[in-house]
Amino acid sequence: MTRKTLLVLVSSLLVPGLATAAPSAEGLPLGGQMPSFKLPGVDGKMHTDQEYKDAKVLVLVFTCNHCPTAQAYEDRIIQLDEDYRGKGAKLVAISPNNAEAVRLDELGYADLGDSLEDMKIRAKQRKYPFPYLYDGETQAFSAALGVKATPHVFIFDSARKLRYNGRIDNSDVGKVTSRDARNAIDDLLAGRDVRTPQTRVFGCSTKWKSKKAGALASDARWAKEPVDLADIDVAGVKKLAANKTGNYLLVNVWATWCAPCVAEMPEFVIMQRMYRRRNFKLVTLSLDRIDEKARALAFLKKVQAAMANYVVPSTDRDALAEALDAKWSGPIPYTVFIAPGGKVIYRKEGRIDPQELKGVIVDSLGRTYASREKKEPARGTER
Repeated sequence: MTRKTLLVLVSSLLVPGLATAAPSAEGLPLGGQMPSFKLPGVDGKMHTDQEYKDAKVLVLVFTCNHCPTAQAYEDRIIQLDEDYRGKGAKLVAISPNNAEAVRLDELGYADLGDSLEDMKIRAKQRKYPFPYLYDGETQAFSAALGVKATPHVFIFDSARKLRYNGRIDNSDVGKVTSRDARNAIDDLLAGRDVRTPQTRVFGCSTKWKSKKAGALASDARWAKEPVDLADIDVAGVKKLAANKTGNYLLVNVWATWCAPCVAEMPEFVIMQRMYRRRNFKLVTLSLDRIDEKARALAFLKKVQAAMANYVVPSTDRDALAEALDAKWSGPIPYTVFIAPGGKVIYRKEGRIDPQELKGVIVDSLGRTYASREKKEPARGTER
């Protein structure tokens, strides 16, 4: 089941035709002429290379929302724009990624995917002062340049000849000792040859359309994972809420007779797939009557909820509320996010705002590789 069909509870797997886009072996060579482009931006407008024809130096930063390396560079990209905006250099950010080519488990450090709509959210959150354009549909411009990773910087002179190809600097989380992109801009503005015109890049690999098959294959594998529903008593819920583990715990209380519960459950399935490789555990507690356990299990299987699922036989709601969260007044759905040691970080009566909750989760888990807790299992590799 694809993530779109998951959200609407459609059980068939739709596999669209996979258009391919990939960079040439070397991409645009140093000294090569920049190809023209026409790309949509987060401002709802189409943008072309001609808009920036008056810039003495054009800095193209290929970045994205989901990549933790790209996120680690967001502040530095904003600062780079601010420092050179009045000196004749123009910075334009471009996402090269096809949003559907990103596996859900590659979003473990993110609260947003790489679609144009998600880019609009990120640009608003971070108050990007520069254009943020989307090349994920055709990827033609990114392929012509040879974008290998996010972030990846291409710097052009006033004649739009490529003068620098590489990284922003030499460290995403440690001490920076080589400010390569800044050095290149300084050289060009001063009329000098770029001292180091090419550097290695590091970050998340570009998500070309050809990788959509891998994302769909992951969805198909997850669809085959077993789904169970066990009993849990009030004492078990109390132990669960105490969370004497190294994991952050997300608990959703629901029932099949609760329409909002049923409607939002696919969102929790998505979160499980996004954060499952980290120190994160998702638990559902069903309030269906014990004689309707089969019905609850059938629903969980339908939405592929391969997580820790429990049904609570007890009808003592007061005891259950005290065991889980004393601030819960009773209505469902009810969701709590609990830190190791039992502190409630987030609680919500009624339907969640998925974007808000994912933000809370990823802020708690950490948005960069350097922020991983010691108990967190090794992450999956980016393709």
